[in-house]
Amino acid sequence: MRRTRILTAVLALAAGLLAGTPPALAAKATRPAIAADTYTWKNARIDGGGFVPGIVFNRTEKNLAYARTDIGGAYRWQESTKTWTPLLDSVGWDDWGHTGVAGLASDSVDPDKVYAAVGTYTNSWDPGNGAVLRSSDRGASWQKTDLPFKLGGNMPGRGMGERLAIDPNKNSVLYLGAPSGKGLWRSTDSGVTWSQVANFPNVGNYAQDPSDTSGYASDNQGIAWVTFDESTSTSGAATKTIYVGVADKDNAVYRSTDAGATWSRLAGQPTGYLAHKGVLDTVNGYLYIAYSDKGGPYDGGKGQLWRYATATGTWTNISPVAEADTYYGFSGLTVDRQKPGTVMATAYSSWWPDTQIFRSTDSGGTWTTAWDYSSYPTRSNRYTMDVSSSPWLTWGANPSPPEQAPKLGWMTESLEIDPFNSDRMMYGTGATVYGTENLTNWDNGSQFTIRPMVQGLEETAVNDLASPPSGAPLLSALGDIGGFRHTDLTKVPSMMFTSPNFTTTTSLDFAETSPNTVVRVGNLDSGPHVAFSTDNGANWFAGTDPSGVSGGGTVAAAADGSGFVWSPAGTGVHYATGFGSSWAASSGIPAGAIVESDRVDPKTFYGFKSGRFYVSSDGGATFTASSAAGLPSGDSVRFKALPGTKGDVWLAGGASDGAYGLWHSTDGGATFTKLSGVEQADTIGFGKAATGASYQTLYTSAKIAGVRGIFRSTDKGATWTRINDDAHQWGWTGGAITGDPRVYGRVYVATNGRGVIYGDSSDTGGGTDPGPGPGPTPTGACTVTYKVTNQWSSGFQADVQLANTGSAAWSGWSLGWTFTDGQKISQVWNADHAQSGPSVTAKNLNWNANVAAGSSVSFGFTGSWSGANTKPASFKLGDQTCAVA
Repeated sequence: MRRTRILTAVLALAAGLLAGTPPALAAKATRPAIAADTYTWKNARIDGGGFVPGIVFNRTEKNLAYARTDIGGAYRWQESTKTWTPLLDSVGWDDWGHTGVAGLASDSVDPDKVYAAVGTYTNSWDPGNGAVLRSSDRGASWQKTDLPFKLGGNMPGRGMGERLAIDPNKNSVLYLGAPSGKGLWRSTDSGVTWSQVANFPNVGNYAQDPSDTSGYASDNQGIAWVTFDESTSTSGAATKTIYVGVADKDNAVYRSTDAGATWSRLAGQPTGYLAHKGVLDTVNGYLYIAYSDKGGPYDGGKGQLWRYATATGTWTNISPVAEADTYYGFSGLTVDRQKPGTVMATAYSSWWPDTQIFRSTDSGGTWTTAWDYSSYPTRSNRYTMDVSSSPWLTWGANPSPPEQAPKLGWMTESLEIDPFNSDRMMYGTGATVYGTENLTNWDNGSQFTIRPMVQGLEETAVNDLASPPSGAPLLSALGDIGGFRHTDLTKVPSMMFTSPNFTTTTSLDFAETSPNTVVRVGNLDSGPHVAFSTDNGANWFAGTDPSGVSGGGTVAAAADGSGFVWSPAGTGVHYATGFGSSWAASSGIPAGAIVESDRVDPKTFYGFKSGRFYVSSDGGATFTASSAAGLPSGDSVRFKALPGTKGDVWLAGGASDGAYGLWHSTDGGATFTKLSGVEQADTIGFGKAATGASYQTLYTSAKIAGVRGIFRSTDKGATWTRINDDAHQWGWTGGAITGDPRVYGRVYVATNGRGVIYGDSSDTGGGTDPGPGPGPTPTGACTVTYKVTNQWSSGFQADVQLANTGSAAWSGWSLGWTFTDGQKISQVWNADHAQSGPSVTAKNLNWNANVAAGSSVSFGFTGSWSGANTKPASFKLGDQTCAVA
């Protein structure tokens, strides 16, 4: 249950981020045509799975709340359904680091406004700088300001905060605490521009491990939080008193009393600790501060809670436990806005036997705890836990007291009481969001009930996916919580893979012609790193490791399940017959090679390492290097063999400074042909063939015709359809992809922090992917509504609705118009298009050709503009001029 949350394939990503808003990219005529399709995208439900370091309630609007995650974006609470809505799915491949949210702020003056400080790593793992995103529609759409430094949504110290704050009296003023010695930053124009507060005296000096050469643990954790005293100003005038927490054990808290013009260290403050949180109760005039000796979210061995009286400058140690008796730091600090004087905090780093939650109703004078010992090791809990909606939160464990399953939590750095409802509290853990709606039972001696409040928030890093031809439609290999067998994509599985529970599953496979046989490998602090199932992943038993294994690596199952090839971390490639009770070293293939199996011949296995492809025809005992040349020289490669055809292999991968793309072999890897139209590709998968097609459907996360996306081909890669859109990109999608062998058009996409995404096509009847063709000639009246839905410097997005206002149905349509300002279309969805100079023609796809009388069809596009972006004045449906709404 320890969460490392480090992007495993970060070094494989191309350096550099695209600045600004979505770019206008024009497809070259020599590249394959990209026709859009309409897909419905959902998560295969897990409900949670990752660390939630921040929960933010709006202070003036009831039921408006947000959550930030370390690698999986931000979410908004939907009160009517008690679910979370993802807000950063539009983050694209080149900006993948912006799925890590280092800070979040909801505007109490204008609740429609929300801001997110984004960036995943401050070291070289993330090649791009951070940014501040701003939204005026509660996160439905965003504008971005790039920063001249990096942010660390997944760095040590990410549970401290909030680092981003809005002045509650003058909401055009925002502050951002930066890591890496970059100091305190301020915006005075609602987040559009930012400048460093030059006279702020301390940039921080604490690093988790200064000797770490990777830069991950050695980074200065910087400015941790900003808190305004709203009572020191009035509406429209900048708040005078501001408190700032700094990652410096001797100088942790600073204050300004002149709206940020000058700053000074708060006199008399405790030393020797880092201030994780600073929360102000303006009614009673107390600033509460939660301290820990470490930056978290994993570490922390000592801590204290302090109260600062803002009127007198008096400091009071209100720690609920004597420092000598702590083995954890404090965080998760909150106050009850409805009941001034009620304050709560967590022992965020108490891993064993459980986290602890502390509550005071007298401003920290006395405390009670969520649980205590009635007689060690027996616990007496003030709460009950109901995890029936996410039963896997027990981890299938039956621990000895004083541990319990499910645990109250771990890494509990975020805890918030609803400012409008004293009975509702939410807190984040390393795996979920827990909450209660009868919290005040705590005070009257009865138990309150804790349940997951996490539906819709999906935050897992996905390493591998499999969709067998029978049994469960989806098997997943996940970071931190192992993986799941989904028999119903719309329901939370009852348990993750157990016996053993890998902390992270790195690879899994099933026997193609005997899909009840499944193998998985993964990481575990102690114990075996390989497990097998004979019932399609429903139940598991551990295998035996070869000597030297330190991690999961990759694994492949023979087509009939008779044997396995495993390339673990820590030692070389091995093979076994039966279920891995005895492994033998393979020869002819280097350690660390990626391994896969032929899906027809049980004796044939394949491997890849550093530009060379390897083949075994004796069950993995010996491998021979292929003579195939021109393959990617690095190891950012994923390849698969096609089910049903021996020796049919597809290979995707590479890097921007060398060979990069998609290759196909029909002779078992002896030779490969590079697909000329695919500029970059990182995954490859297969699904059910389209109606009338002779070859299985291909799926890839790739760059084709200048556009990054998720693509589908039903004609062996001759033409491609982009099946996602700019609103559904999910950052980095290079981990794995697979189609469903039983459902045409269904695809499962691995993300790094947004869980398993699956898409279903509106083109349920199959058929070949649409391409350019002659335009139809419908007749009858028509009306066009053209709307620019988003516009930014040099780019824009538009939606077009074409209505059939005549009396006869259309069996196809072709709409033409002329731009007057040199606009150029870069990408279209729900239509095919051609542009010659200012003249544009948009045509139907096969699935939206028929438009009944009185009905309409819609499509959209992105494009570029310069100088002006005047809407077209007229539209023609074939030769018929349409009315313009």
